[in-house]
Amino acid sequence: MLHKKFILRQVTGSKKQSAVFVLCVMLSIVTIVALNGFSESISSSMLKDARALHAGDIILHSHFPFSKPLADAVQEIEKKGMAVSMKVYGFYSVVRVENEKSTLLADLKIVEPGYPFYGKIELGSGKNIDDILTTGNIIVEQTLMDRLKVKIGDRLHVGSTILTIADVVVKEPGRPVNFLSFGPRIFLCEKDLQAIDLLKKGSRIQYHMLLKVFNENDIDKLALSLKSSAIEDQERVNTYKDAGSRIKRFFDNLLFFLALIAIFTLLLAGFGINSALTAFLREKEMTIAAIKTIGGTGPMIIMNYLVVVFVLGLTGTLLGLCFGFMLQYLLPALFTGLLPQDMELIISWKAIAEGMILGLLVVILFTFLPLFRLKNIKPASVFRKDRIKSVNKLPAFLAWCAIFLFFAGTIFRHINDMKTGIYFILAITGLIIVTSLMTISFLLIIKRFKFNTLSFRQVVKGLFRPGNATKSIIITLSTSLSVIFSIYLIEKNLDKAFVLSFPPDAPNLFFIDIQPDQVEDFSKFFNSKPDFYPVIRSRLISIKGEKIDRTQERRRRGDNLSRAFNLTYRDYLLDDEKIVKGKNLFDPGIKGLQVSVLDTVVRMRHLDIGDPIEFNVQGLPVKAFVSSIRTRTKESVKPYFYFVFPADSMIKNAPQTIFSAVRTDKNKIAEIQSSVVSRFPNISVIDVTQTIAGFSSIMHRLSRVIRFFTFFSIIAGILIIISSVFATRFARIREAVFYKILGAEKKFILAVFTLENAVIGLVSGGIALLISQIGSIVICIRIFDITYDPFAGSSAGMIIASAVLVIIIGNLASVSILKQKPAAFLREQADG
Repeated sequence: MLHKKFILRQVTGSKKQSAVFVLCVMLSIVTIVALNGFSESISSSMLKDARALHAGDIILHSHFPFSKPLADAVQEIEKKGMAVSMKVYGFYSVVRVENEKSTLLADLKIVEPGYPFYGKIELGSGKNIDDILTTGNIIVEQTLMDRLKVKIGDRLHVGSTILTIADVVVKEPGRPVNFLSFGPRIFLCEKDLQAIDLLKKGSRIQYHMLLKVFNENDIDKLALSLKSSAIEDQERVNTYKDAGSRIKRFFDNLLFFLALIAIFTLLLAGFGINSALTAFLREKEMTIAAIKTIGGTGPMIIMNYLVVVFVLGLTGTLLGLCFGFMLQYLLPALFTGLLPQDMELIISWKAIAEGMILGLLVVILFTFLPLFRLKNIKPASVFRKDRIKSVNKLPAFLAWCAIFLFFAGTIFRHINDMKTGIYFILAITGLIIVTSLMTISFLLIIKRFKFNTLSFRQVVKGLFRPGNATKSIIITLSTSLSVIFSIYLIEKNLDKAFVLSFPPDAPNLFFIDIQPDQVEDFSKFFNSKPDFYPVIRSRLISIKGEKIDRTQERRRRGDNLSRAFNLTYRDYLLDDEKIVKGKNLFDPGIKGLQVSVLDTVVRMRHLDIGDPIEFNVQGLPVKAFVSSIRTRTKESVKPYFYFVFPADSMIKNAPQTIFSAVRTDKNKIAEIQSSVVSRFPNISVIDVTQTIAGFSSIMHRLSRVIRFFTFFSIIAGILIIISSVFATRFARIREAVFYKILGAEKKFILAVFTLENAVIGLVSGGIALLISQIGSIVICIRIFDITYDPFAGSSAGMIIASAVLVIIIGNLASVSILKQKPAAFLREQADG
């Protein structure tokens, strides 16, 4: 039987405990609701006009000129009147202001009249692109004009010719955000292609062909036909429906990682719900015992408290939905500089429904044990004030199994990748187990340790106060802080390795697409002969006879075997290389063509000496056998290659370009760029210091986003601290009263509580730091290939900051306890 007044009194009579419970429920869903809605907005924004993103119905792509069979197939389709096509070329090149030394690496896009088939290139003049982009004219992004300090009407050296800036690009559909490009966009007319003379054999050119199909129903059929004519692994054929974009892949990866953090926060918030409800019901134990003495039954009591929990849970869920949507609309500001232009935020009813379901399930699962425990409250507790027995092991085990299954299901729901989901579950489970074991070990040690100081003895007693959630607090804070500490330490190490301490001997200028017949003349620009590295573009066909599954490989997070690789040939090791398997770079005992492999490849697919690898070198199959496995001895921005062939091998006859890197005075970079571009227009000069600065900016922006979402897990720990103080309120008041009766001043009581909170904070921070140091070492050395610095000073600061946070939160929650008057408390106990 439900009692409305009783339910109302329970909710309003414990406002602080109710508020903490509601906040925990809200926290459990707010990040997932925000991310789901935000993710759907991004997907909707990118897919609402997918044709405009890709500028055509069918998109052909290759790093080499299109093969004759594919070109003939396109021509046949056009003859039948089924579609019309146009070619698009994309590559990087350094441009130079006429009569000046100002240079800039730019992203050139050469298009035919009528581009794009779908969407519109918006220009500053408001005119149509075909009216402006004529022979001798170019259209540029505003960024280029700002950096080169030029205006419309000025002229730029582009390759072997001089072109006039005719207009400014305001918006380009499908244009990746700036950090995914090395330079600002320049549009050129296809008629100027021969004049600029930049398309050299072996150069890094992106060849595209766009088709506009007149009948929507023919798109898939024509695409399938073109695929049969394309060179496998070299020429890619997609429709606008399945052609991925770089910006979409970037956000898929970023939102994937943020979803993991949101699920992690969901789990910690669930623990907070459990702790908050335990605190709430612990305060009601005497009320429940009294109800039972006057005939109230267990089921009736549980039913009424179920309604209380439902009301509080529903309130938290609704607030979570509201704040989730509010957060979603604040995220664009957080993602400043990372979002595509004009992204439209939408109301995701799917996110609303999922949020409601998640809120309900989280409340049910994490409140089961505290509610089930109510049946153990006996009427006699009114008189004896017995400690309530915990729930039997079997129900508790089943409840935690259900929580685990819910957690796993949520992961797979958001990740859609079984393998990654399993790894994440194992990682989080391992993290919680490790922090639990370390926490339990510490508490056992401190419990047995004998302290001479009175305040420390009281601190130890406080840590093990009946109903205190010391263990839960430390575990929750340790797990969440370890994630934040790891992000911070990895970011600091990346900064140190690539930004703050740029190696003094590392090259700061890279020269790409040097033609073999330009090497001798190019060398004259430098006093000492620079090193040259032949570059041959290729893709892998198979390893050890097993064909590369490109679809599966692309699902990898990070590097994969489906991409194009640069091959080279030489008979020596670089300064920062050493052989980890094999006697020499090449082995005379191995018959056939040999190849030395970098250990990075071995981490993606196991290889041993003698194993065969088959390459597609610009359309020709080449089979080689592993002669050695190399590794890099230190982090460096020096050139390196995954695959190295002998200098006298057949591979040197393949179409190739030359790559070089030099170290020069940074004040001379602009002069060298201008001189090289003036004499060798086809050579692209990359200022590595600017690239690294851009990388640093991206890294810091991404870290800011990740830290923001990880902060929600810290809030879960804070709420558990507050609920623990509420759960032990009576015991804490009694301790404070006894201290005062025995003559202790308020500052002694405050010192005891402060020390107790400091211990919790220091231990949580210490455990988190230990775990994050180990994790960061592995990530920095194994993934980023950089030496590791533990940053002792910063690490100590993080531990101190953790302790200060816990002290502030714990003491603020204890203010009312410190104000309790002994006489009033004793009188209340006597009346009770």
